[in-house]
Amino acid sequence: MGWLGLDDTDHLSGGCTTHALFELLQSIPSNYEVQSHRLVRLYPFASRRTRGNAAVAVEIIGEDYDELMTFLESWWASKLLPLKGLISESDMSDRQQYPSDPGMVWFNDKISADFYWECVSREVTISEAPEATKSWGGNGIIGATAAVSWPALDYTYEAICWRTKESVGMGKTRLVDLERLAEIDSKPETFMSRDLRSNSILVSPRGNCPVLFGLRAKTFDSAKINSQYLAESSMTEAIDGMIVFQTNQATDDHLPEDSTAFVENITIKRRGTVAVLCKCGTLLMAFAESGDIKLLAQWLKPGDQIKYNGLQSYDKSIHLERLSIIKALPDKRRPKCLECNATLKSMGSDQPLRCPKCRQQFPAEWECVERKPPYIGWVQPPKDSMRHLAKPTSW
Repeated sequence: MGWLGLDDTDHLSGGCTTHALFELLQSIPSNYEVQSHRLVRLYPFASRRTRGNAAVAVEIIGEDYDELMTFLESWWASKLLPLKGLISESDMSDRQQYPSDPGMVWFNDKISADFYWECVSREVTISEAPEATKSWGGNGIIGATAAVSWPALDYTYEAICWRTKESVGMGKTRLVDLERLAEIDSKPETFMSRDLRSNSILVSPRGNCPVLFGLRAKTFDSAKINSQYLAESSMTEAIDGMIVFQTNQATDDHLPEDSTAFVENITIKRRGTVAVLCKCGTLLMAFAESGDIKLLAQWLKPGDQIKYNGLQSYDKSIHLERLSIIKALPDKRRPKCLECNATLKSMGSDQPLRCPKCRQQFPAEWECVERKPPYIGWVQPPKDSMRHLAKPTSW
């Protein structure tokens, strides 16, 4: 019959677009079939991005178009429109907040994927969105339309379980069975559940939102079975419901092709952040939180050849999401005296070398010493600093 998209029902310290969709689907008339649940992460640098920076969409199958539109009109007016203008009063984020501006779209037919590719790679305005068969609201129309237009060429899955209204309302600490989570995390078909380096639990968000956990997996069955296993534990709090979403997470859809460059120079800034200026003029940024990327960038020297990928920021610098060494220039050092084994010293410009011990002279020359990189192959940030869209290099 058609596609429904939804976005921007949350703000930095509350609400959740996935839960808004869940509640809508719980109330939809029973003579409609819902399928193809999708969750799409968008351009990470969007100035008006929501907390999770995700939009959702579903395909709805049915016969009575007028009945469905009447239901959606009523739901929009009573449940979604009142969310407009919400903003956190105690948010600690370092970026500007914008009031929530919900958007909902209906398309009778699937639309071109061109708009999706724009929405994951750059800032898009609402005027650029293709006209929907029916639309409601404001800025959220952008993400809602992107979720509908996603071609799903590459995809993973995320099973999201929501807390009960009582748990959210009382602000209780989330309870998830950590032993079962560790068991699930060890399975090759699941990913991004924990970061053992920082002892971070990555399936549960922080803050006052209704999501209890979101379990990511490579297959639908793995996401569903493992999330049920986690939710059914007596050590996990009661849930309000669950949906398994097909997602663009871990697809690298937001990135261009890998690039290569030669290093011009590097500058190490506060907290170890590294600015790498390439000979082509491109500026690469390896931030303190990027872990091995930062350490590899600190090791670089002028003339090294690298391969990299990342997203271009507003200042035109590339925020690195992966980095590798193609060729490292060797270090140069003076040779040692054949008699004394002491390092030879230069006698001056265009002068020979001389042993500081026996005073014997030698031709002015250098020895090349191989530099071995601290990492072989691609490096990327630790799990708790990776973007939702970033594909693990091990894949």
